[in-house]
Amino acid sequence: MAILNGKRLGPYEILSAIGAGGMGEVYRARDTRLERIVAVKILPDHLSDRAELRERFEREARTIASLNHAHICTLHDIGQQDGTDYLVMEYLEGETLVERLKKGPLPIDQVLKYAIEISDALDKAHRKGITHRDLKPSNIMLTKSGAKLLDFGLAKLRGRQTAAANLSALPTGNNLTAQGTIVGTLQYMAPEQLEGGEVDARTDIFAFGVVVYEMATGRKAFEGKTSASVMAKILEVDPPSMVSLQPMTPPALDRVVKKCLAKEPERRWQDASDLCDELKWIAEGGAHTGMAPVAVVAGKNWLKTTLWAGVAVAAAIIVGLAVWFLKPAAPKVVTRFVMSLPEGQRLNDNFLALAISPDGTRLVYSAGPGNLTTRLYVRAMDGLEARLIPGTEGGQNPFFSPDGQRIGFISNSGKLATVSVSGGAPVSLAEVRFPGFYGASWGSQGMIAFVPQGDGPIVQIPETGGEPKPLTHLEKREFAHGYPELLPSGKGVLFTAIVGATATNLLAQSLTNGEHHVLTQSGEQPRYAPSGHLVYAQGANLMAAPFDPERLSITGAAVPVVQGVLSTGGVAQYSFSSTGSLVYVPGSVQGAQSRLVWVDRKGAEQPVAAPAHNYVLPRVSPDGKRVAVDIEEADSQIWLYDLGRETLTRLTFEGSASIDPVWTPDGKRIVFKGADNRLFWQPADGSTGAEALTKSELAGNNVPGSWSPDGQVLTFMEINPDTGYDVFTLSLKDGKPQPFLRTPSLETAPRFSPDGHFIAYASDESGRVEVYVRPYPGPGGKWQISTEGGMEPVWNPKGRELFYRSGKKMMAVEVTTQPTFSAGKPKVLFEGPYVPTPRSFPDYDVSPDGERFLMLKAGESEERTSTQINVVLNWFEELKQKVPTGKK
Repeated sequence: MAILNGKRLGPYEILSAIGAGGMGEVYRARDTRLERIVAVKILPDHLSDRAELRERFEREARTIASLNHAHICTLHDIGQQDGTDYLVMEYLEGETLVERLKKGPLPIDQVLKYAIEISDALDKAHRKGITHRDLKPSNIMLTKSGAKLLDFGLAKLRGRQTAAANLSALPTGNNLTAQGTIVGTLQYMAPEQLEGGEVDARTDIFAFGVVVYEMATGRKAFEGKTSASVMAKILEVDPPSMVSLQPMTPPALDRVVKKCLAKEPERRWQDASDLCDELKWIAEGGAHTGMAPVAVVAGKNWLKTTLWAGVAVAAAIIVGLAVWFLKPAAPKVVTRFVMSLPEGQRLNDNFLALAISPDGTRLVYSAGPGNLTTRLYVRAMDGLEARLIPGTEGGQNPFFSPDGQRIGFISNSGKLATVSVSGGAPVSLAEVRFPGFYGASWGSQGMIAFVPQGDGPIVQIPETGGEPKPLTHLEKREFAHGYPELLPSGKGVLFTAIVGATATNLLAQSLTNGEHHVLTQSGEQPRYAPSGHLVYAQGANLMAAPFDPERLSITGAAVPVVQGVLSTGGVAQYSFSSTGSLVYVPGSVQGAQSRLVWVDRKGAEQPVAAPAHNYVLPRVSPDGKRVAVDIEEADSQIWLYDLGRETLTRLTFEGSASIDPVWTPDGKRIVFKGADNRLFWQPADGSTGAEALTKSELAGNNVPGSWSPDGQVLTFMEINPDTGYDVFTLSLKDGKPQPFLRTPSLETAPRFSPDGHFIAYASDESGRVEVYVRPYPGPGGKWQISTEGGMEPVWNPKGRELFYRSGKKMMAVEVTTQPTFSAGKPKVLFEGPYVPTPRSFPDYDVSPDGERFLMLKAGESEERTSTQINVVLNWFEELKQKVPTGKK
């Protein structure tokens, strides 16, 4: 090691050497600014002497620095001084796992403790789109506070690669290596690493299994005298059961590790979260159930034959790997890497933010310092810089022409426009009504399919401009179509049919005879892959199913193929080319995590103890003791939160979309929107199931508003594709819905006054959404309550006051209902970042005494950055393995 004691690298004073390896030297140092001890790693020359590697390294370092976990060594800083590149990390006191294993196997309680901590850390990293790829005992530090993962993806850059290569493809270390063949710590490498195949989170899970096996038994899972024999065992031979080596090993732990060590990634644990949960169950006593596996003792002849076979297999593998490394990367090898946006940019992920050209050579994305200041940028997939496309200020929802030479997008003035990738003035083609643009597709027949407004069918327009003409037609109970995908043959179109606030179906329509084909439910953004697959989004996952484009039908089961795709407001951020390159933004279902908070009339907050979820439309019970709320996550269901007992329990279980709860005045039942967008009600104590209140003859989407004080009449909104948003009432006496307000305007959020003689609602009849009041049952006048825009009206349960929201402001208006109706001047009660607003129905509620407001507040941990794009080259090869189609 170089002698650096007493020297300084930036603000870090080197104190003493810690160790050295193939990926650099590590020193104990003092941070002179914060007066803390840190570890400084000096990077080797092969990472420092090339600018492009250094730039990529710094981007990856920033990603790793985003990991904040108790069992991951924290990266504090990166820097360069006098030609020396260095990393600054958390300084840890303890011993590495490899040092501890020199003393023999660990006690089972310690094995489980460290295994849980490591798997939890892996889960955190995997959710961030980061794979360790070199998990081994020397990269695990045992400290007083538990296990800590080291070298998390930072020292795994492969030299002399193309821009498309995976920056972290090979592990560090040099045990059992042979120059010119393979680099890495073989005993912990998964079969796919040895074969040059796909490397993903499941590769970490294999290495994790090897580490746990060694902790429990004191022996390596795969041992041999040569690299060839070790490789052969990893590829072909299962290690002896842990129970056969350590009889006190819980059988359940043996089974967990055996599943980690499956040769095929599909047979392993698919994510570290499930693995961590299983280990916790074992640690809590679940390991005492089940029978121990039977250990089989093989004969010497069998062992001798296997060893010779292993040597032959290993020799073939080494020759193959040598050839693979010496020639250019084969086009069929699946490769992953990350593109990071320049400093100060973030993707406009409120809409579809990115698209890849059909030939896979260009990427276009919408980004800027904020969602209201975005522009379109185009970047060559083998380049390092993105170029601004002039004239695309506010541009969003980009898509490519079939030849990849033009880009379609939505301009900030609400126009469907196209622009050349090489520059020039954009060309406007058609009007697009906001809010709610649901994608576009540029077909091979010279037509562009798009959605001109937030509700209604898909239309198409010639790529040179002209009059838009209908492409799809709405079936019964469908009120909007979106995300069109024109099939290459020109004979069909795939699209999403929206049949509720959260209910969606995937459909295909023949362009020959106009017939609809329902493909699947609970999916969005369908895309056709030339590999013979239908790909679509479901939550934060991409699903794929075999698909026949001639018959417009799915021919096999759908399978999750990509996990952790950012989805915001139902928009999944992904795209792929016809050549098989996939791009997506890593993340989860967003807009998701929020908390319930009480806010008084002066704006003072009091948090509710309920855990964070994607809460929507909270409703306080008439006695103020419980809250009914919709949680929209894997599916949408009504949950009840007991404010006194601080317990959250699920109420509805039917279907995948039970939403919009409303209490009956006596607090005994809850009305909600359920299957086929009909209204249902169910006892609040869950004693019986749901019962339908409305029948399917209603044309559209029924959303409950509120009950009359006597509990005999329910007001609700119907979204009808022909007549728009209308207000209806439903009397329990005859069960027949009756229109209360049906106009060309959009009327939403009908709410009975506490005395039952008036209904408040929001309408856009003036060109701006305002709050109005009409007498019930009518006839009579109409009073405008808000003066500068307003929505989400809620009456004070005590009467004489009406609340509504105007942007972020909570407004209050004094009203008189007897002997005649009158309203005072609106006043602001408080203003705050409570979400979401605007909303067609109140996304808050008022306490029975009218003094507090139950609001939704976004969780701080859920702020999106959206500065990273994951790329998978030759993704179709992986797709065909996971979802066979029979197509060659």
